[in-house]
Amino acid sequence: MEWLSSITENVFYEVAVILFLAAILGALGQLLKQPLIVMFILLGIIVGPSVLDVIRSKDNIHLLSEIGISVLLFIVGLKLDIRIIRSVGKIALLTGLGQVLFTSFFGYLIGLALGFSSLHSFYIAVALTFSSTIIIVKLLSDKKEVDSLHGQIAIGFLIVQDIVVILVMIILSGMRQNEDVTLAQDIIRKFMAGGLLMAVTILAMKWVIPKIEYFLARSQEMLSLFAIGWAVTLASAGELMGFSAEVGAFLAGVSLASSGFKDTVSVRLTSLRDFLLIFFFVNMGSELNFSAIGNMVLPAVIFSLFVLIGNPVIVMIIMGAMGYRKRTSFLAGLTVAQISEFSLIFAGLGLAVGHITDEILGLITLVGLITIGLSTYLILYSHQIYEIIAPFLSVFQKKNPYQESSEMVPGQKQYDIIIIGLGRFGRYLSEMLDKHKEIKYLGVDFDPSLVKNWKEKGKDIIYGDMEDPDLLELLPFRDVKCIISTIPDLDHSRHLIRTLRKAKYKGRIYLTASGEQDFELLNTCGANQVLIPQQMAAENFYNSYLKELVSAGARNNK
Repeated sequence: MEWLSSITENVFYEVAVILFLAAILGALGQLLKQPLIVMFILLGIIVGPSVLDVIRSKDNIHLLSEIGISVLLFIVGLKLDIRIIRSVGKIALLTGLGQVLFTSFFGYLIGLALGFSSLHSFYIAVALTFSSTIIIVKLLSDKKEVDSLHGQIAIGFLIVQDIVVILVMIILSGMRQNEDVTLAQDIIRKFMAGGLLMAVTILAMKWVIPKIEYFLARSQEMLSLFAIGWAVTLASAGELMGFSAEVGAFLAGVSLASSGFKDTVSVRLTSLRDFLLIFFFVNMGSELNFSAIGNMVLPAVIFSLFVLIGNPVIVMIIMGAMGYRKRTSFLAGLTVAQISEFSLIFAGLGLAVGHITDEILGLITLVGLITIGLSTYLILYSHQIYEIIAPFLSVFQKKNPYQESSEMVPGQKQYDIIIIGLGRFGRYLSEMLDKHKEIKYLGVDFDPSLVKNWKEKGKDIIYGDMEDPDLLELLPFRDVKCIISTIPDLDHSRHLIRTLRKAKYKGRIYLTASGEQDFELLNTCGANQVLIPQQMAAENFYNSYLKELVSAGARNNK
């Protein structure tokens, strides 16, 4: 491979080789129906020192990786409602801290049992506690579950974990500092810096962004440039203040979350995010040096199984005790079934101060690659896995999961209509029903912020996810006249109608299709009517505005 190494001495050629291999592995992944994240980690291993060894400009790859991380967390911040942080704050705090303490304690005991020293066991245990915000957010975004209840809870306790890891790294960095600054002084400085960063975010939200919003929105190119610049600037500020680029970029997104152009920015940056994240996974995979691992494969497998099984279990225990349903607990729990890029940074600091060896760093890196790869599959197929093991998860749920129970329906009223899904179609439908006070309807949606907003307006609504096989347990559906699903998903619609028929529901059922093909398939399922919103809108427009014009034109032609 000397010819390949000589070619990649040029940075441009090096990046070209990486992108070429990324395209090949991406296509192979699609052909084999494998997640792109797994293929890109494999790409990092292939181009790393263990296989082709083509990476020469590590600083450039790392820079692109950092920008990709900033854009990703910026987009997450754009979609985050501050009210959600308040609503899931308690569960996020308890779950995040509970998982950290559980993993640290038992990870330490496993390390001692495997023959590692007390100090090495401590480092391994702490490294295992942190889950990857970047990986989880990417997967939840791809599945469109960032706005779901389990998605919001997961993001909440991932933020708690990030705060914990920052504090741990402050303490570790304090061990290597030579300045006349005490550890307590350093912590106080970090809190002051964090307060300053939050103040900048709040000032931008209240006074800066609203004033320049109209100007920025006049040009799509300027809008995208400003968004990227703002994300990277606050990411850099976070780094300078002793935090991480993730924190700064996330706050940059939060500062724009209330702007009118947030959806446009999010859509335009998605492709850039996916492109730059290739370099994040390449950077991660290239850090693995098999020659430094030696006999660490078996311990890596044991620690990986502990992370893949133990972390979700502790999350399910905590959430179950706090009154959440087993499905929500399970889906949120799967998001902590891997370790983070922070784990590698933490281990690197331990190596720098002489507390651990290259073999321990290699062990932690290998655990990271194993858990990230396998947890990707667990999260992507989480709903299918849940359906299989749901009967065994009842131990993690109280008899009355009051956080999501049907008792949340105000006054247990009698309803005429249930609307599942309150997006654009469902919202317009509800607004039309609001004009008829004699009609009582219940809304169902999986977005906690929307549910909270409707409750504040005095509307009857509960949280419910169309993908939840136990959704009907939450709904007082037996006496309603009709159930309308506005979710254009073929599989979910089929499941809904099968469940309703099995429950001997006698009312009318309306389903929604995304196109002609789904329309034909759903028509055979037994629904009273299948709706195609775009077709309905076109017919309404024609009947209201064009029909008379077309008729007049026909008469004139005669």
